Amino acid sequence: MFLQTPATTDAAQAMGGNTNAEAMKAMGFSHLMEHFDWLGWVVFVTLVAMSFLSWYFIIANGIRNATVKARADKVIDGFWGNGSTQDAIRELEAQPKSEPFSKIALDAASAVAHHQQTTAGTTGRLAESLGRSEFIDRALRQAVARESLRLEGGMTLLATVGSAAPFVGLLGTVWGIYHALIGIAATGNASMNAVAGPVGEALIMTAFGLFAAIPALFAYNFFSRSNRVVYARFDEFAHDLHDFFATGSRVESQK
Repeated sequence: MFLQTPATTDAAQAMGGNTNAEAMKAMGFSHLMEHFDWLGWVVFVTLVAMSFLSWYFIIANGIRNATVKARADKVIDGFWGNGSTQDAIRELEAQPKSEPFSKIALDAASAVAHHQQTTAGTTGRLAESLGRSEFIDRALRQAVARESLRLEGGMTLLATVGSAAPFVGLLGTVWGIYHALIGIAATGNASMNAVAGPVGEALIMTAFGLFAAIPALFAYNFFSRSNRVVYARFDEFAHDLHDFFATGSRVESQK
């Protein structure tokens, strides 16, 4: 048995402290960046791009959905509350080009005008083969489909990031563990200094994958629900427009 003097104890503690300090330094982000190989950079850049794009569409879709919902009641109530159809159409034309409800109503009004012109002429074969109601219905269906598709912008990317980013991070994790095993084999020991860098790389890549995926997943679910509400209002407004332009009067729905 060896006796430890205070001096040897202090020296051992100092050596242990230095070892721990070196290990903690090896676990830092700067060490990770310095020891990236080509696959590490590919994984890192991919996750950063995924996170950037997902946050861009989260912010853009949030602003767009909030704007659409804020203007919806004003546009719809303004159209039905106007005593003159021509005045109502002029007010719709003054709305921003990105406003979907006004574009749906304008498409319906344009279909009515086109049907009247073609049936009065000699070249309106499509208008002659389709009745007024069906012609308006086709125009409204196209308008609703177009505006619904416009609201879907970025949703595919959010779904892809939410499902794929954890696996991209997992690839970095597996690659980091592989480097840790190579380091152990090269040094002949499993000391903290030999494996801290690769293990840190593995853990940080996992965190990056989750950081990119979790906001995208929550945003996708939120916007899916929000868009369904807007789609329902599109359909309701389109049905009312069809009744109005086809029969000349609006059928009041039960709320």
